[in-house]
Amino acid sequence: MELTRSLTLAPLPAKLTAACCRRRRGLPFGALFSPRRFSSGLEEAMHIRALRPRQEWVGDWVRSNDTFVRSLPILVGGASLLAALLNRTVSGIAAVADASSSQSRADILTLSLSVTDILAGLVWLSIRPKSISPVVPRGVECKRVGTGVSSSALRELLWTWDSLTTATCCKSLVVVYGGNCVLQIGVAAGSAEDGNAVTVDEQKFMQGYLYRNASESKKQAYLANLALYPGRSELPFLPANTQALILQPIGDKGIAIVGGDTIRGFTNVDQAWIAMFADKLDATLSKS
Repeated sequence: MELTRSLTLAPLPAKLTAACCRRRRGLPFGALFSPRRFSSGLEEAMHIRALRPRQEWVGDWVRSNDTFVRSLPILVGGASLLAALLNRTVSGIAAVADASSSQSRADILTLSLSVTDILAGLVWLSIRPKSISPVVPRGVECKRVGTGVSSSALRELLWTWDSLTTATCCKSLVVVYGGNCVLQIGVAAGSAEDGNAVTVDEQKFMQGYLYRNASESKKQAYLANLALYPGRSELPFLPANTQALILQPIGDKGIAIVGGDTIRGFTNVDQAWIAMFADKLDATLSKS
């Protein structure tokens, strides 16, 4: 009896008592304990989940079976057409279409839809997107550093160049700051006279539309297909087959010209990344 009473009247642990009291007040059970034990594991799981690539099964399957998917309307339309003709033959209805017959009207509608599917499939097979692949820039390798560039600014510029070539389709980089070309690196157009890299004429470039438009708007300009823009003639120092171009203002005094080897090769993330690089370069070059 004493044992039972002692077990019944034994005091509850302090943590459990507090938990019960807070539970009655409507507080969530997780609020009773310190989240430090679980926060690290939860953050790690969320980080891993964010880094895990999304699996688009349907998109991958369609891309790997492109020809079959484009032929599906022809297959469906042909099967529907054969089914309608077979149904017409087996049903014993006269071959002549009778507008007063519901079966005839249904067959005409089925035939129309089948022919439409077949034509849509033929259009899908005849029209295919043009494959976009990187090109080899036609030019010469170049690395020119402007006079008066400090060692810290040069390290910053070279680090930017290495980052762009590693993570994006960038093949050419020209940085004009304070009216001077502080860096020309990558593939440049070759001179017809001596074969050396064409130098950047800062004054002529700054008088062009591309520079003035980017400087006045203070916004990044992305020319996804450079061959379609008439302003291409303002960039004689870039390779002739440069595919894409980004004009990124650097504060109020400069601009970065980033040339790529792929049409629409710079993604939205690349563009945002280049904009952040420009802010960093502006802070560095303004001190040099």
